[in-house]
Amino acid sequence: MAETLSPCSPRGQCQPSMGANTSSANMDTNASSSMVGGNAWRGREPFSLFTVLILTLLVLLTVATFLWNLLVLATILRVKAFHRVPHNLVASTAVSDVLVAALVMPLSLVKELSAGRRWRLGRELCLVWVCFDVLCCTASIWNVTAIALDRYWSVTRQLQYTLLARRRISNVMIALTWLLSAAISLAPLLGWGETYSPEQERCQLSQDPSYTIVSTGGAFYLPLCVVLFVYWKIYKASKFHMGGRRRNAVVPLSEAAQVR
Repeated sequence: MAETLSPCSPRGQCQPSMGANTSSANMDTNASSSMVGGNAWRGREPFSLFTVLILTLLVLLTVATFLWNLLVLATILRVKAFHRVPHNLVASTAVSDVLVAALVMPLSLVKELSAGRRWRLGRELCLVWVCFDVLCCTASIWNVTAIALDRYWSVTRQLQYTLLARRRISNVMIALTWLLSAAISLAPLLGWGETYSPEQERCQLSQDPSYTIVSTGGAFYLPLCVVLFVYWKIYKASKFHMGGRRRNAVVPLSEAAQVR
């Protein structure tokens, strides 16, 4: 019984008592809290001059992108002569760029300003940010592709590609552009990969390999190949027409020939 109550063992080696354990735990807690406070303080260090300049340029770029595309939309809506193809395709591109400037770029700046580039805005806002980022960027790229296709058909199929057919096809391309963009952007919300990590406070595109292949292929590589192929065909068609005009051109006679 004496050995049980005594803080020292029979060998003369003292065991730490309950009070000592409590005090050491408090010291560890204070030390860890001071370390966390130190890390947080280091995370709040003032930005360097280069960082301030970069952030200023990003803010100006965001504002300029929003105002410029808003001006394009206002011009197309107010001028009746622009209510036709290909200005409806340009308007669709401007809508996607306005959404990028209004919803995606500001949240990206908030993420860049946070310590360690961590996402501190919650899971719901992370899903909204990632979804609109993929949706608007993909739609903008496919709108550019639709404009290229419209130019190609206008050059190569002038008789078949009438104004009525051009309007119908452009509306179909706009609808397909936004449907495809929505399908790619909403896939992570349906369980295809994870975009938000609460432990690491990380918000990014889904890193699932299959989704990465499908999203990058459908949002970048496929429209890139279409645009390159279409403009190559436009170049060949224009070169062919220019060669035909030169061959069929009437060459005026020289003065000596006219005198004879």
